[in-house]
Amino acid sequence: MLLRRVVLDSIITGDVDLVFRRWKRPTVKTGGSLRTQAGMLQIKEVELVSIDSISEADALRAGMSLERLVEFLNQKKEGDVYRVELGSFIEDPRVALREDDRLTEEDVDRLMERLNRLDGASRRGPWTLLFLRLLEANPHVRAQDLADRLGLEKDVFKNDVRKLKMLGLTISHSPGYEVSPRGKELLRRI
Repeated sequence: MLLRRVVLDSIITGDVDLVFRRWKRPTVKTGGSLRTQAGMLQIKEVELVSIDSISEADALRAGMSLERLVEFLNQKKEGDVYRVELGSFIEDPRVALREDDRLTEEDVDRLMERLNRLDGASRRGPWTLLFLRLLEANPHVRAQDLADRLGLEKDVFKNDVRKLKMLGLTISHSPGYEVSPRGKELLRRI
């Protein structure tokens, strides 16, 4: 589920705590969370509803008039309408992970096992340590510039960096990236 920045700002201020979407199948689930530009957003409840059951009060909780909400939902003809009740923002677990540089031998072994699996699944061959060392030597350099150095498409490069980020090894910036404290400790230990 994509949320525009203006909607995220309204969620942060408490003006919006409900959204409606038309989906073939929901992209979020009750009790789950959604990673957004503003952080991890808790999803309280996802419920299948009919457009006719949406009240003016619900539309206002979604930040628009009932007329505008119905118009928005009718832009897509396929799929069902879902009412998504939003919770609060919580800390992205990757933030705590990337700051944790107290790696045990088991942590190092698990990370190396994971990096080896990523390398093994790649058609290009081993890339994970190459990327980490490249980011370490070139903090805050634009993704396009780094991708060009490696002869890769920018989207391919960014997708691979995201895999490292999920392990807590990198931090994204605008522009570029850096190796996290966890990633630096891993590099120091290998």
